[in-house]
Amino acid sequence: MQSSTISQDEGNTLFPIVLSIVAAAATGVLWAYANPIQLVPGVIQWRIFAFLPPLIGILLGWRSGFICGYLGTIVWSLLAGTFIPAHSLLVDGIMVGLTGLIPGMLFDPSKLTFDRGVLIRIALVCLVVGVVMVAAVSASLAYLGIFPFWWAFGYIGLSDIVPMVIGTPLLIVPALKILKAAHPAGFKRF
Repeated sequence: MQSSTISQDEGNTLFPIVLSIVAAAATGVLWAYANPIQLVPGVIQWRIFAFLPPLIGILLGWRSGFICGYLGTIVWSLLAGTFIPAHSLLVDGIMVGLTGLIPGMLFDPSKLTFDRGVLIRIALVCLVVGVVMVAAVSASLAYLGIFPFWWAFGYIGLSDIVPMVIGTPLLIVPALKILKAAHPAGFKRF
C-alpha cells in the first residue's frame, strides 16, 4: 500500500515534538468536547478519537505517542472536570500514554509497507494495549471507590478500545500521505 520516506537519520527533530504536543492538546479537547455518544451520561463517552495516541506514536515516534496520550489525558480530565491527581497523573495518564508508546515502538513507517497484514497487526496491538490500559485504569478507579472494576472495564473498554482498533489501521495510510505532503524533506521520529 504505502511505504514511507520518514527516516530516523534525516530531517528535523523539532517537528514531531511540536506536533506531538499539539496533538496532545487536540486529543484532550476532542475527548472532552467531541464525543457525541454518551455511554454513561456525564461520565463516560464513546471516545471516537481514542485512535490519536497510537496513530501519533506510529507516525511521529514512540515518545511522541506517549506525549500525545499522557498530556491528552491530563487536558481531557481537566476540561471534563474528572481530574483526580493520583489517578490522572499516575495511572490513567501513563497507561493512555502507553497506547501511543507501544505501537510507536513496534511500527516504524520508514521500515514498513502498510499492507493488509501490517494493518491487521496494528489492530491487534491496539487491542492488546487497550485491554491492558483499560484493566489498569479500571483497577485504579475500583481502588479509589469510584466504579466497580468490571463495570468500569466494560464501559471504558467500549469507549476506548473499539475506536483504537478500528481507527488506527484505517487512518494510518491517509495520515502518512498527509504528513509526507506537509513535510516532504522528512523528519526524525521522536
